Amino acid sequence: MKKLVCLTPGEFVYTEESVAALPADYTLLRMKRLGICGTDYHAFEGTQPFFSYPRILGHEIAAEVIDTQENKDLKTGDLVTISPYFYCGKCIACRRGKTNCCVNIKVFGVHIDGAMQEYIAVPTSSVLKGRGLTADELATVEPLAIGAHGVRMAQIEPGDNVLILGAGPIGLGTIAFAKIAGGNVMVLDVNDNRLNFCREKLDVEHTINPLKMDASEQIKTITNGDMATVIIDCTGNLNAINNGFQHLAHGGKFIMIGLQKGTIEVVHPEFHKREAVLMSSRNALPLDFDFVISCIRNGQIKPMDFITHRLTFDEVKDKFSTLSDKDADVIKALIVFD
Repeated sequence: MKKLVCLTPGEFVYTEESVAALPADYTLLRMKRLGICGTDYHAFEGTQPFFSYPRILGHEIAAEVIDTQENKDLKTGDLVTISPYFYCGKCIACRRGKTNCCVNIKVFGVHIDGAMQEYIAVPTSSVLKGRGLTADELATVEPLAIGAHGVRMAQIEPGDNVLILGAGPIGLGTIAFAKIAGGNVMVLDVNDNRLNFCREKLDVEHTINPLKMDASEQIKTITNGDMATVIIDCTGNLNAINNGFQHLAHGGKFIMIGLQKGTIEVVHPEFHKREAVLMSSRNALPLDFDFVISCIRNGQIKPMDFITHRLTFDEVKDKFSTLSDKDADVIKALIVFD
């Protein structure tokens, strides 16, 4: 089978290798679709935390079951996705049901080799049945689950003024789920094309480009001076995060889905007087995946709107770097294996 290995930042190479014997409690999958996410771009650029090389990237998966052991619920030919956060089941986080932030977590395509290969073997416990979704739809479930988890952690209530920082793929999913939760959603981004997408596809009334307007004044106007009761960062950009605190309402919550390497700066008196909550949101839980699949099935979210680019597996080495260009206007790119 063919694999695509990221040897060092900026360097991909294809290799050939036979399919290894299937371990007990594992399932062999043939790749159908693979979504490319910010983690993959950052890994290729050399800016991704918790990363080492060489590495096979990729964790947004749609695949077909080829062989499975000791699982009567799966059968050959089933179309599936996976939860790519492989956890130990023994640490304090796992014992408390927070397998998404396991102390010993191994994220597929990040800490261990991932899905930029024709066949993958994964723990059977990680496999999620497709429930009638297409391969394209299944490849969007994991990034949507990231947003769904962040929104659930934020405990948005109907009428909350919710500010989403960043309208990339994770941000768009977060926007959709914040609206489903009943939030009055505002979106801040410096990319007008993505803000237009939010207005046209997600029916977001209030979009803000801080390069073209005073964001604080806009938010005050939109909220009648109340500011944002919930802020969710989906940028992973240090400046966006640090600047975001000024938009937080008293008694508000700041949830960080985005990840970056720098030190966050909070003016303690300003944060303290708000009795504010600062929380990270990492990965997702099985219930988030189930919720996403249900929302796709009932039409509450339309992931096909997010897919803007496609390339074959054979094209990835030469075309990958072009996808992160600002002029490419990529929202979600899919790798097609068949």
